Amino acid sequence: MGIGLGIVLFVLGAILAFAVNYQVAGIELTTIGYILMAAGVLSLILGLVINQQRTNTTHREVIDRHEDRDVRRRDIEG
Repeated sequence: MGIGLGIVLFVLGAILAFAVNYQVAGIELTTIGYILMAAGVLSLILGLVINQQRTNTTHREVIDRHEDRDVRRRDIEG
């Protein structure tokens, strides 16, 4: 569900709502067009919000450093 899908849904909905004059028994193409346009706008908004959240994330790297020194070895050597 991204920006591209929102644009496609909106364009298909606009075509069905405003450019198609074909009549189908039991189906109102204008209403389906409006529904697709609403879904396209919703998809665009969600895509923009998700992209905005991705750009605001920060990444922190935690490095644990452990020095392995044997206390007994130091006593023997020194």
